[in-house]
Amino acid sequence: MATEPALSPLLDVQDLRITLADSQRALVRGISFQMQTECLALVGESGSGKSLTARALMGLLPAACRVSATHLSLGGQSLLGMSERRWSALRGQQVAMVLQDPKYALNPVLPIGVQVAEPLQLHSRLGRRERHEKMLHMLDAVGLPNVQQLQHAYPHQLSGGMGQRVMLAMALITEPRLLIADEPTSALDAVLREQVLQLMITLTREHHTGLLLISHDLPQVARYCQRVMVMYQGELVDERDAATLAHAEHPYTRTLWACRPGRHTHGQPLPVFQRPANEVVYE
Repeated sequence: MATEPALSPLLDVQDLRITLADSQRALVRGISFQMQTECLALVGESGSGKSLTARALMGLLPAACRVSATHLSLGGQSLLGMSERRWSALRGQQVAMVLQDPKYALNPVLPIGVQVAEPLQLHSRLGRRERHEKMLHMLDAVGLPNVQQLQHAYPHQLSGGMGQRVMLAMALITEPRLLIADEPTSALDAVLREQVLQLMITLTREHHTGLLLISHDLPQVARYCQRVMVMYQGELVDERDAATLAHAEHPYTRTLWACRPGRHTHGQPLPVFQRPANEVVYE
């Protein structure tokens, strides 16, 4: 009986390294992973290299950083050695990013309708009327009310949850193959965090888009993601089904799960990971 050929990965990362050009100090040290059209979470404490990894996949690292890898591809297209012109064509069309806070990510002097439609103007051949109709459709799809009026609003007139939905509409309007969400709900209250992430999961599934979610909220990751990777000091130290996070064997993953503040830990010291005595800690 013939076996079906294995699907090529949507994202293929092999031995990714990020170093500071002036010192050759490694910030991300040889991480490797693959992902399909799924929700894959990347977790770890601040400074572990999560956001640097995400920005390497977008070609948005600071000039002081250098990227190398034995293989780095999205949808079979190599991301190594790309010119800024090719990166500009890729971003928004094949890969998009949702950031933490709409106050800093949205342009304060442009109406949100103009900002949501802009990726279509840059990355599609749709006419003005078609772009406008698709913009209204996306604003409606992310659950925003009265989109005919709301398209004329400015970012400062939106609540945090509404701004986050606008950024999600901007990211998905060109139907990219990969969406990277860097702490997309950290600026929201608990109820809105659940609403926005559930919306993000639903829309990426509908659009057949892979979702790489960077998060500190491990219970949220366990509920919504298929797999999770754990970063520590620039390295991947654990990888598992997200639903099994509560039963992790790796000591660092166990500590991340156990150090969640809540009613059950009120008045008690949270557990701290005991670092090896000879470990170099990067600030």
